[in-house]
Amino acid sequence: MIAVIGAADCDAGTAELAHEVGRRLALAGCTLLTGGLGGVMEAASRGAAEAGGLVVGVLPGASPGEANPHVSIAVATGTGDARNAVLANSAEAFVAVSGSYGTLSEIAFALKRGKCVVSLGSWDIDPKVVRVASAEEAVYRVLESTGD
Repeated sequence: MIAVIGAADCDAGTAELAHEVGRRLALAGCTLLTGGLGGVMEAASRGAAEAGGLVVGVLPGASPGEANPHVSIAVATGTGDARNAVLANSAEAFVAVSGSYGTLSEIAFALKRGKCVVSLGSWDIDPKVVRVASAEEAVYRVLESTGD
């Protein structure tokens, strides 16, 4: 499972990047893991779903119905922002597309657990975060980090 993380609200350019990352991950045979809501999460989910991929949404709320329509499996945690730790424990690697403070916490949890984090215009908080300029490079780097 590869996570795509980013803000619940984003502009069209950011959504296009997230969509392309999700699509490429699905075509590579990865299961996509997101926070299951809108913005970057929904765009990546849509890209993966359109490419025939499996999309798992780890939701902050207690209702599976909160998931965006492209989520195949909704995990309703009822834990709010603490669900970011669930994402960090579950994904093998992360692509951060833009993002806000929730994305920052997910990056921190992932780094603490020694996971690969690839950034497409996201937080530059640690030299371990791999900065890339395209969806293609982001997917290549996470697959490389997992040995796929």
